[in-house]
Amino acid sequence: MSLRERIIHESLRLFSLKGFLSTSIDDILKAANTSKGGFYNHFPSKDALFFEVLDEARRIWRLRCLSGLDEIESPVGKIEKLLENYRDQYLKDSENFPGGCIFVTFSVELDDQRPQLCKEVNEGFVGLKAMIQRFLDEGKESGELSSNVSTGAVTEMLLAGMVGASVIYGADKSTDSLDRSIDTLIESLQELKR
Repeated sequence: MSLRERIIHESLRLFSLKGFLSTSIDDILKAANTSKGGFYNHFPSKDALFFEVLDEARRIWRLRCLSGLDEIESPVGKIEKLLENYRDQYLKDSENFPGGCIFVTFSVELDDQRPQLCKEVNEGFVGLKAMIQRFLDEGKESGELSSNVSTGAVTEMLLAGMVGASVIYGADKSTDSLDRSIDTLIESLQELKR
């Protein structure tokens, strides 16, 4: 792992645990075992590092959460797989995200303090919401879901449930609680099938 990659990786872990604003350059230097010169040789500022960490977090999220979705024909099955992946491959990833979902951490922390950075983070939530809505609409069109299902309302419920599960898991690190939260979302989704 290069120094640049190590700085990004350790920052990802620190930001997950402490947030962006509460993580100092010195925290990053210590975790990455480097000097200020080593840091500034790769990143002109902490904000520049933020965008690199955000890109890496998005890459990991896509790799983990979207894994296997293209092998599933059922639109509702795709959402179920997404929820399982989110729980098992993303939220439980203590190597990269020891503090829980970094996107939730960023959204809460940066909303008032650094709205321009928060806007970048929230683009991911908008994309996730659109993907879930698309799968639900496809499920309704194919007859997999009942014709009276409000795909907009179900999308909101699923996204809120995912974020809520992440917040609770970030606070208590109880895999039993996380499993119950995601299983409940999957069961709710299955009840909407014809």
